[in-house]
Amino acid sequence: MRVLLASLNSKYVHSNLALKYLYAAAASSPASIEIKEFTINNNDSYVFTEILAGAYDVICFSCYVWNIEATAYLAENLKKANPDAVIVFGGPETSYDTVRFMQRNKAVDFVVIGEGEQPFARLLDALASEDTRYEAIAGLAYRSGNHILVNPVAEPLAFESVLFPYPMVAWEHDRIMYYQSSRGCPFHCAYCMSSLEKTLRALPIERVFQDIGYFLGNHVKQVKFVDRTFNWDNARCREILQYMIDKDNGVTNFHFEICGELIDDAFVDLISTARKGLFQFEIGIQSTNKQTLAAVNRSVAIENVLQNAAKVTALDNVYIHIDLIAGLPFEDYDTFKQSFNDAYGLSADTLQLGFLKLLKGTEIREKAAEYRYTYRRKAPYEMISNMFLSAQDVCRLKQIEEVLDLYHNRDGFAKTLQYATKALAQTPFDFYEEFSIFFHLKGFQHRAHKKEDLYRILYAYAVWKTKKLEISSEPILSMLVEDMGESLNPDAIKKFERKGWEI
Repeated sequence: MRVLLASLNSKYVHSNLALKYLYAAAASSPASIEIKEFTINNNDSYVFTEILAGAYDVICFSCYVWNIEATAYLAENLKKANPDAVIVFGGPETSYDTVRFMQRNKAVDFVVIGEGEQPFARLLDALASEDTRYEAIAGLAYRSGNHILVNPVAEPLAFESVLFPYPMVAWEHDRIMYYQSSRGCPFHCAYCMSSLEKTLRALPIERVFQDIGYFLGNHVKQVKFVDRTFNWDNARCREILQYMIDKDNGVTNFHFEICGELIDDAFVDLISTARKGLFQFEIGIQSTNKQTLAAVNRSVAIENVLQNAAKVTALDNVYIHIDLIAGLPFEDYDTFKQSFNDAYGLSADTLQLGFLKLLKGTEIREKAAEYRYTYRRKAPYEMISNMFLSAQDVCRLKQIEEVLDLYHNRDGFAKTLQYATKALAQTPFDFYEEFSIFFHLKGFQHRAHKKEDLYRILYAYAVWKTKKLEISSEPILSMLVEDMGESLNPDAIKKFERKGWEI
């Protein structure tokens, strides 16, 4: 029996950890198992042909909000081409509302619900032996005649029993390696699927050291921990970070999601000793509006969160990513402006302005009617409006997001933005709001721009704005030239000078 584990990743540099866990869990199966990872940007015909040519008996897909639509369509066509192929779906996007999903997607024969290692291994054994007593497999949904049956979810595994998969599978050095040292989350944020997990299970610390040693020994470029809150246990967190500092190979970078509320001075002191580039931290601020935070089950001690986050962003040896979510309850345009300014004031390397997604199974989706949410029918179920933000408000924020990503979240504009956000506007939000209006009224959003053109666009806005304010544009010009000199190579600068500042 030939089995394929497949996924459509969001980008080439990403990889799918779930497939590797499933491969390791089924290592003792008599089946021949392969892993193939594609991206949602691959040509549909290419992916279809690659899978069909493999003549697999069982085709298994890992499904998330970013790939479920494309994956379901792919499975439909594979089933038409090979009706005898068994198609199995799994992942968070199919673990909720499973019956309705299978009713709409006739090509899917089985869905693995929840943690997949145990149900997947047992399903392969059943398929290999032609044992159709699927009712004995916990965490499995399947078709029986015209009916769809859903078995109770399997009890969570002791996490230490889950094998470290990387020595067992082929992996590419140019992709991010994902790793998990704990499953579950101590928090219950209303918009997050991790809030649905009832337990938090961590690997023994010695196992974590051993696994990290594998990455370090193989000089992996980046390891991204997918633990929902890496610093849930401060002592354990510091112990792991200290191990990474002590064993640093000078190459590997580690990325973590941490809770700002749990940052303490011991954590800050420790990471301040790390090699520059060893650590990246992602901190979810989401909002600074206390009524909003209370509504989504997050701590309302936002002053402490901001103070703690500021201690980390003040360091120059770690990369910091801050998250905001537009569209949460009780966050209107004006209060989001305050949240934006509070987060921007942290001076993080990246400020991601995201938009609420009403994910299956989450509390916020269950309360969609209460807050009058309208949202997209297809994954990722992004909000369109609610009782606090109109669709036009959301549209304005999306335009701000575009300019924020092009300038703040892209190296090469630091000095100019530091000056411009103060000299040209009352607050950073006001600057990006007005700049985004200028950007879109001029039609710059309609085409891709080389980086040197972004300097010209910002200068064009600055010239217009300084005339309006009756101040000199020379400081902006000087800083743009300085930023450009640090960002562009000499040949690009010479080419820029020949063309000039006209856009």
